[in-house]
Amino acid sequence: MKTMYVFLAEGFEEVEALAPVDVMRRAGLAVTTVSVADDRVVRGAHGIPVVADATFGALDFADAALLFLPGGLPGATNLEAHEGLGKLLVAKAAQADVIISAICAAPLVLGGLGLLRGKRATCYPGFEDTMKGATYTAAKVTVDGNIFTACGPAAAWELGFTFVEHFCGAAKADELRKGMQF
Repeated sequence: MKTMYVFLAEGFEEVEALAPVDVMRRAGLAVTTVSVADDRVVRGAHGIPVVADATFGALDFADAALLFLPGGLPGATNLEAHEGLGKLLVAKAAQADVIISAICAAPLVLGGLGLLRGKRATCYPGFEDTMKGATYTAAKVTVDGNIFTACGPAAAWELGFTFVEHFCGAAKADELRKGMQF
């Protein structure tokens, strides 16, 4: 089974990371949370400590189906500063079967790497200029090829359902929406 990787850096937005993880795990997808630091304990933007499943250096990501970047500050800028993550995103973006996703401020990472050039994308209002080469949609969730972006905390659940729909089908996403009362 392919793995959905969710990258956590100090200062990540907790809802944006954990809501999609919750939805994907309910769907039965294999999800691994990854600390980009040497410690598995990562503090979110609101001081909530989260224990990641693994650290970046312990994984090879060969089985990646999804590489997802939660937003939050300074979480997004800490993700941007991680050289290994940047190299991984560029390498995997060339594979059409790997979804590259970012929410809130985190599309700035994709923009800085040139991965949004010619794509439609969304982000948290005020970060539009960081999405170099993208056409800003202002939508809650925007899908363009293998690039999935979302605008902020309120879109976190919908992004999770979008992942489930992509990997498991619309019926499974609808089943989860109903069961979770969305």
